[in-house]
Order: sequence, then structure tokens, then C-alpha cells
Amino acid sequence: MTPPNAPAPRTDATVRATRLRLAQRALDRLFRSMPLRGRARLGLFMAFKVGLSASVAFAIGHAMHTEQAFWAAISAVAVTQTHYADTRGAGRDRFLGTVIGGVGGLLGLCVGQSGSLLLFAAALVLVTLACWLANVGSAARIAGITTAIVLLVPSDGPRWELPVMRLAEVALGTLCALVIGWLVTRLENRVEHKAKDTTA
Repeated sequence: MTPPNAPAPRTDATVRATRLRLAQRALDRLFRSMPLRGRARLGLFMAFKVGLSASVAFAIGHAMHTEQAFWAAISAVAVTQTHYADTRGAGRDRFLGTVIGGVGGLLGLCVGQSGSLLLFAAALVLVTLACWLANVGSAARIAGITTAIVLLVPSDGPRWELPVMRLAEVALGTLCALVIGWLVTRLENRVEHKAKDTTA
């Protein structure tokens, strides 16, 4: 029999989550301790990636006459990260979250009317749960945002139009962020190698 004050046993998932949080904090401290020149170089590359990917996404969306091309630009900004592997992960989360949220919002519109608070709350709970059950919990925020847009923003067209258009705009922005992020990361790696060679 265990004593009443004994701590609960830690599961592997809890240990991994704790280690991940500690690693993230250590990485944050490492970035903050970088010299100004290194931070400026990283910041310039990040600004270039964000500006270029968002501009290209908006220009393509506008040329394709999507109703709200700014969603493509917003997606490109949201997906672009300092490191390309993080950009890929954010892109996956954004796309899957948009798909799950769009489906949840569309199902909600089929059941009830746009603007219903009860329907919105139920759909939000369901899409969040769906993301976690599909092992993409990090996409739950985007799924919730997409569900909110589909269920709460009035639309004059057919019910399917808003989720499909949002998915297309998000896919465009995500694709632009991935392609431009990959190209700029290659350029960034070359600059970093040259900087190391000149200091050596």
C-alpha cells in the first residue's frame, strides 16, 4: 500500500513532455544569448523569408481571383519559421488544422445555422478532440480558428464554398512558405559557411 503523500508515478509521456519543455527553454536562452550580429543575420533572413513568401502567396491568390487572397498571405506568415524543419511542421499543422476545422465547420452548417453559439461550441470541442485523436494536437488551434471562420463569418454562397476557398488559400500560402523557406535556407546555409570560413 502506498503512503497517502507519495507522488504519483510519472508516465513516459510526462517525462518526454517535461524534457521537451526544458529543451525549448534552453534553446530560447541560447538564441537570446547570441551576439547582436548573429541575431541581425538571422532576423534579416527571417524577414526576407516572411516578406517574400507572403507577397508571392498574395500575388498568386490575387491573380487567381480568390475572394480573400489575404488568407494566403496570412498563412505564409504563420507557417514561416526560422528553421526549415519547423516551417515544415508548422505547414503540416496549418494544413491539417484547416482541413479538420473546415470539415467540422461544414458539418456544423449542415446541422444548423451560421452564428449559433451552441453549434459553434460543440463544433469547436469536436474538432479539437479530432485533432488530438488523430495525433495532430498541435493543429487543434488552427482547426478551431477555421471552424470559427466557417461557422461565424456570414457567407452568401453555398455552404461548401467558404471551407473549400479557405483550404485553397491556406494551401497556397503554406506551399509558398515551404518553397521559399527551402530556397532561402539554402542561401542562408551558404552565407553561414562563408561567415565561418572568414572567421577561421
